[in-house]
Amino acid sequence: QVQLVESGGGLVQAGGSLRLSCATSGRTPSTYAMGWFRQAPEKEREFVAGINSSGGSTGYADSVKGRFTISRDNANNMIYLQMNSLKPEDTAVYYCAAALRFYSDYFNGRKYAYWGQGTQVTVSS
Repeated sequence: QVQLVESGGGLVQAGGSLRLSCATSGRTPSTYAMGWFRQAPEKEREFVAGINSSGGSTGYADSVKGRFTISRDNANNMIYLQMNSLKPEDTAVYYCAAALRFYSDYFNGRKYAYWGQGTQVTVSS
């Protein structure tokens, strides 16, 4: 089992930046592929970014490519999502998730076995 706790959300103006963190614990969290997902009110959950266990491979949703960066620090069991040039449409609850490996369809939320509680990100216009 892996436990995930997100932090770093908040209120920011459009064009601003935030860095989300995900603290992982439990059984060998550094061996898991990780992802960030988000869910806006009255919308379905959507993939944001994913990273393999070593950090050598990443993937992004088109809507955030070039603005967001996912990274990990396996020595400290941390996952990060650096979000720049934020837009009001980025407003959502952001979730960290863990998968047994970096599947070819890493953007599919059903591949992730463990989920955090989420952190709210609000971008004002």
